Amino acid sequence: MNRRDFLKVASVGFGTLLVSGLGLSLINKPATGASANAQAAPVLPTAADVRQSIVVITGSPHRNGTSALLADKFIEGVQANGHKTFRFNAAFENIKPCQGCNACRQNGPCVLNDAIEKSLIPQLLQADIIALVTPLYYYGMSTQLKTVVDRFYSHLRGFDGKKALLMATAYNSAGWTFEALVDHYQSLAEYMHWQDLGMVLGYGCGSRNATERSEFPQQAYQLGQSI
Repeated sequence: MNRRDFLKVASVGFGTLLVSGLGLSLINKPATGASANAQAAPVLPTAADVRQSIVVITGSPHRNGTSALLADKFIEGVQANGHKTFRFNAAFENIKPCQGCNACRQNGPCVLNDAIEKSLIPQLLQADIIALVTPLYYYGMSTQLKTVVDRFYSHLRGFDGKKALLMATAYNSAGWTFEALVDHYQSLAEYMHWQDLGMVLGYGCGSRNATERSEFPQQAYQLGQSI
């Protein structure tokens, strides 16, 4: 199987693999009778008992678009387990691109002092997981999401050790559709020292209706539930 075919197959099947491979825990049954009075068996926490903070950054200029649907479903899955979520819709915020001035010296604050600096960065610094959500624009992420990613520079090493995931939609359905975006995301994760939690790659999602009829919203929900 070549690399392009692998990417397409992986996007369809990864949700099931994630859910089947995560969330397992060992719980000791409590003792009964005299032994119970002597010492109760310890109960180990399940995955749902460990509350995490997830920041979801969307890059679509369509509030009810295809990638927004994936974000909605992912958040539903996350919140079903009681985790905390913060959503930043970059297309509807007052944000500016990095100027490369280096005044922040990679440790903030950013001189632009816009919604990224005031609202998003504090959430990102405290987050356990960062979810990047975008429509595919010319085989990469949208300008709105890329603007946010470039601004990571102002607090660069403050994001080390976090977990991350990618969700994207595209009109195209060819196996190579997401290759450039996946390469970018994987390079970003390596540079930022992130642990990749997986991807939902929505092939053939040219409209909201087409996306709703596809398997990708359920994959996004399952990815959220796996956390």
